[in-house]
Order: sequence, then structure tokens, then C-alpha cells
Amino acid sequence: MGAAGSIAAVVFGIFWTIMAFVITQDSPFPVVGTIFPLFGVVFVIIGIAQGVYHYKNATGKERMSLYDITDASEEGDPLNRKYGGERAAGKPTRTEAAGEKAFCPYCGQRVQADYQYCPGCGKKV
Repeated sequence: MGAAGSIAAVVFGIFWTIMAFVITQDSPFPVVGTIFPLFGVVFVIIGIAQGVYHYKNATGKERMSLYDITDASEEGDPLNRKYGGERAAGKPTRTEAAGEKAFCPYCGQRVQADYQYCPGCGKKV
């Protein structure tokens, strides 16, 4: 959702809170006048938290992304580093030990053992 969604959530939360207070001020049930506007406060809190998260992610050195657009040597994945998902660089996988490279590790296209570059994405395999 990003920054626009965060701003929209905060604006909606403020609007909701004001309108809920105006509508429920003469309510015969005082609990409704308290609980109903709290939904707007929750929207404001979620919008602010989401905005801070996206700002830190956008300006940080190690950014989290749903799509890997960089090589692991250029910018590593912080989730892999935190939870131990990276394999040792010097330790070959089973297919590399046998001398064959079945698929490109970046785009998944099938490559032959003598290929040095992937014909699909152009990265070195």
C-alpha cells in the first residue's frame, strides 16, 4: 500500500473519529459514543505505524522487497540473514557439484551446463 495508503488511512481515521463523535454525542447509550470513534483512532495508529515502516524501509540500507531486483552480492536480503536462509558461498549445491546447472538462480529459466550467462535474464550463472 505504501505512503499513499498510510496517508489515506490517517485522513480516513481522523474523518471517522470526528464524524463518529458528532453523530454519537446525543446517543442514549454512552458506550456507543466511546467505542464507535475508537475505530478512527485505530486507523490513525495503523496509518502512522505503516508510514514509519515504509519510510524506514525506503531509506534504509537493507531494504525488504517482495521482488529481488538486485544480486545477493549487491544487496542481501535482511530476512535471510536474520533467519539463516543464506547458504555458504563456497559450498556448492548438489547440481553444481555434478557440473551441471539446470536452472538460472535468478529467473528460473533452464540453462545448459556450458552456459556462463542466462539466456533469459543475462546474469552470470
